[in-house]
Amino acid sequence: MASTARAEKAPAKVNLTLRVLGRRADGYHELESLVAFAGVGDALTFAPGDALTLTVSGPTAPAAGDSADNLVLKAARALAERIAGLTLGRFALSKRLPVAAGLGGGSADAAAALRLLAHANGIALDDPRLMQAAQATGADVPVCLDPRPRLMRGVGDVLSAPLDLPRLFAVLINPGVAVSTREVFAALNLPPAAPPAQAGPPPAPALLAEIASGRNDLEQPAIELEPGIADVLSVLNKLPGCRLARMSGSGATCFGLFETNAAATAAARTVRVGYPQWWVRATVLGAAQS
Repeated sequence: MASTARAEKAPAKVNLTLRVLGRRADGYHELESLVAFAGVGDALTFAPGDALTLTVSGPTAPAAGDSADNLVLKAARALAERIAGLTLGRFALSKRLPVAAGLGGGSADAAAALRLLAHANGIALDDPRLMQAAQATGADVPVCLDPRPRLMRGVGDVLSAPLDLPRLFAVLINPGVAVSTREVFAALNLPPAAPPAQAGPPPAPALLAEIASGRNDLEQPAIELEPGIADVLSVLNKLPGCRLARMSGSGATCFGLFETNAAATAAARTVRVGYPQWWVRATVLGAAQS
């Protein structure tokens, strides 16, 4: 069993496409989303100890709410329920991603906690109890457990094998507003429907075409709730070299894709000057960066 502190990155999850296929009888929605992970995110450290604790710091910590309700603790407790004698301890979260932003920040934090606990307890990362704990913690936690590009379906519980997605140079922008996922889905006002048949993921050469021709079905209802999202998309679309602009998840973060890293970096610099109150990051999308 590892006895020293260990750190894990909790990379931002970006929904390159997001289709809402229908609402189930239980009120949850059937989704299909092509997911990639960014080179920016939160950071989590863990040191084994007698009690389960969490401290939260960092630039977006004030918006993260009461640490007692944090998904890191929920994930740890979910795993402890499934593994008798699990060694817990002290977590320290550096919160860098905006909160309620469509980037899966809390889910990524929870997944990082599960990886840290697995390492500290000598548990293989493919142990099914880790996935069970992830599913019990939140809908986006399973896809964040092994942060590589995937097709995510169902309510987030059906994952494809990792996809061979080329690196994508991107700019992420959040206008500083929190969006309620529940309210965005409610604004869709979909009737209950039977889950559709599921096809396999597209072959690797077709992934870029899939992104280009795709959409985010939550974009319009999110804009109706927070019109500032439309402003972000407009700014992105006007930036030199922006090939595609779209909202991630249920918002309010949007991404723009660029041909090169230099173009993305220059675009991010331009936006920071014009909109200093926005959260802006140039990054690379694909698998989580080590």
